[in-house]
Amino acid sequence: MADFGKILQSVGEFGLFQKVLLLALCVPNIILPFHFASVVFVQTDPQRHCNTNWILGADPNLTTEEQLNLTLPREEDGSFSRCLMFVPVDWDIEAIRTYGLNKTTVCDNGWVYKNTLYEATIVTDFDLVCGRSNLVQVAQTVLMAGVLFGSLLFGPFAESFGRKRAIQIPGVLIFMFTAVTGLSHDFNLYLVSQFLVGIGYGGFRMNAIIMATEWIGVSKRSWGACVSQIFFAIGLCLMAGVIYFVRDWRLAQLIASAPLGVMAIYIWYTPESARWLLDRGRVKEAREVLKKAAAINKGIVPESILQKVVVETETKKKGGTLTIFKSPVLTKYLFAIILAWFSLNLTYYCLSFNVGNLGLDIFLTQLIFGATELPAHLLCIWLLEALGRRVCLITTLLAGGLACLLIIAVGQEKAIFVTLFATLGRIFSNMAGSICSVYVQELVPTSLRQSASGLGNIASRAGGLLSPVVNMLAVYHWFVPIAVYSSFMFVSGLLGLLLPETRRRELPDSIANLGIQQNGLTIHQMDLSTFSQLKSTRL
Repeated sequence: MADFGKILQSVGEFGLFQKVLLLALCVPNIILPFHFASVVFVQTDPQRHCNTNWILGADPNLTTEEQLNLTLPREEDGSFSRCLMFVPVDWDIEAIRTYGLNKTTVCDNGWVYKNTLYEATIVTDFDLVCGRSNLVQVAQTVLMAGVLFGSLLFGPFAESFGRKRAIQIPGVLIFMFTAVTGLSHDFNLYLVSQFLVGIGYGGFRMNAIIMATEWIGVSKRSWGACVSQIFFAIGLCLMAGVIYFVRDWRLAQLIASAPLGVMAIYIWYTPESARWLLDRGRVKEAREVLKKAAAINKGIVPESILQKVVVETETKKKGGTLTIFKSPVLTKYLFAIILAWFSLNLTYYCLSFNVGNLGLDIFLTQLIFGATELPAHLLCIWLLEALGRRVCLITTLLAGGLACLLIIAVGQEKAIFVTLFATLGRIFSNMAGSICSVYVQELVPTSLRQSASGLGNIASRAGGLLSPVVNMLAVYHWFVPIAVYSSFMFVSGLLGLLLPETRRRELPDSIANLGIQQNGLTIHQMDLSTFSQLKSTRL
């Protein structure tokens, strides 16, 4: 499809059709951050004591202080134990007072929580404290595993069944299991529903960006990824506000499910990618959707251009995912992008999941995170066109790694500076994510674009999956996780030097458009006629 760019020029590179489609695909990103609310807005070590209401059977008139004195052991500092209680006995109250209790056990009947920041969290609802406190990280990991699996599943799915279906099915999954999550009264059911939400999340975000990008012309292509991130940043701010006023993770989930239900309906009316339809040889359907797009944009697709594309589409050979690794040039490019995507997501989620430990109020910090990402992504749109993809990717990765290292330099005690540098680290890693989303599509031909984007998303979600594990390295020292993910940012930033510049170049539609390797010579972004002339000259 060497002339698809000409078709888009006739249809309109960024007309009303593309703007409405982009808006429809990006609006759900306002709600998607809410899926992280239950694993971010938690108190991992709330004030508590064992539930010892068993003693009220012996004397229902006991005061709270008397009850605790008789049933709970004390720590060395004189406070009541938060994880142990005395073994219940079948004595009368006078015997208990006279002889006392001295044999301890774990809190078999749950806990009583007090002075909590929230009305309800997964920690208090599922008693994820004491010996179960590590299950908070398990919940984070399960959600990110779902996101990873969604990228793995819906990448190849979109190649075979289309971008449209790969958006619609995840959209329905997100809606259904967001509601199920909020209604879960068992931790195992909560984990299953979060995993399924993650699958939908991973599939939707990846394919929505692909769909938008394949419909937008060269001059505005970066909008597909960056606008999606802008709406996500709005969602981060909104999430902080909702949780501040609601303080109940279940209600927050149910609030999020309502607009997702609307999305699950209208998403079925989105058009299929014309690039994908032509790539699959579905010429009649491609012709119809292009005519509709042109009519909305008040443009006309010349029949001569469309016919030329059809002939080329019908005669070209298809390739599979393994074709990526048969090309040394493509393999090199994809390796650099994949490592960058892994590194930036590892950094982003390590900082996100640690938002409650940065020293400032968690709601304020979350609001700062979201509010600062808005101008950052607007700036990213301009920088991508002004400076190019390569410079922007290298700069954001190195700057993000440096910002994280500065957290170590200032120390834990200076909460304002820690929050400042953590915010900068998130901003730069998020900007790098937008650049990777644009970059991978401009480096890979149409027949392999979804597979390559899927591989990149798998790598990025693997970074998110490992982020709770990396954060757990803080048991050795608080700066160990920071040293790990900032190092990845530096290495991936340097590997960005291997990438070519793709600014203002048409999307490649075949390996031939991308680069040809002949007698040890690699020709990047060179058309076939130029290559033929060069080959004749060499011979």
